[in-house]
Amino acid sequence: MAKKLPPLNWLRTFEAAATSMSFTAAARELGITQSAVSQQVRLLESHLGRPLFHRLPRGLRLTEAGDALLPLLGDAFARIAEGTAEIFGDIDRVRLLVRATTSFAALWLVPRLGRFRARHPEIEFRLTSSIWPADYPDPAVDLEIRYGTGRWSGLRADRLTWDELFPVCSPDWARGAQKLEKPEDLARCTLLHAFGFRDGWPEWLAKAGLTDKVDGASGLEFDLGLAALDLAERGVGVALGRTCYAAERIAAGRLIVPFDIRLPTDEAFYLVSAEGRTPTADATAFRDWLLEEAAGARRAR
Repeated sequence: MAKKLPPLNWLRTFEAAATSMSFTAAARELGITQSAVSQQVRLLESHLGRPLFHRLPRGLRLTEAGDALLPLLGDAFARIAEGTAEIFGDIDRVRLLVRATTSFAALWLVPRLGRFRARHPEIEFRLTSSIWPADYPDPAVDLEIRYGTGRWSGLRADRLTWDELFPVCSPDWARGAQKLEKPEDLARCTLLHAFGFRDGWPEWLAKAGLTDKVDGASGLEFDLGLAALDLAERGVGVALGRTCYAAERIAAGRLIVPFDIRLPTDEAFYLVSAEGRTPTADATAFRDWLLEEAAGARRAR
């Protein structure tokens, strides 16, 4: 059996590249060159007799074999790390590792973390962020907050938000030269888009009956909802607010909702973790607290 097992460094390199879908990112993570990553992946593919990646002009895509191998390796490396820590203890202090999308972390989660810290001062945690989640969860991450329908293979998902979409702008913008008195006035405005969501300006305009009156594709686009809200607050244009993103700024008077038309969205933010993986006591405490916060935010709407 030992002779049939590929070298562990080849497997680790493949796992890093497949998780990030980037040889460059894997090289940074592993502290080796990009060419070394490419060479080790090719050696592994030769050893296994099957390609693991489709090399595309603009990136990578896993083959069927690579797609099957990745979760097995992630689980195996996680078990090795957990077993080593259980037997020998951790060299570094163990921190709860939580990952969330950048905008959700900044606009919803971070403003609440003081309450978690007050309740659990003994729990040390690390919060990392990314614009959008990877296809596969990082086995080193205890809990992740991601956006979608809540149906991800191999993941337990607890819903955190029940959002509606609605235009938001600065108070000065609405009262100034733009004079947002009726929805049709949006035709004169710069629309601020946060792409990556299923629903956006075209869907809201359709609900408002304005498809033929306002160009829903015009304006400025951002991959961060945070950027769109910041520019709306600065009077650059009108953003499509999302309940969980905009509630705090609306309550503070930094943004206003000029119209009553709201579009419910079925997609939401979810707290996810790997199924079948026993959560730590710290992860359980964080989940319980976060679900309590989510329930309170929903009641307060």
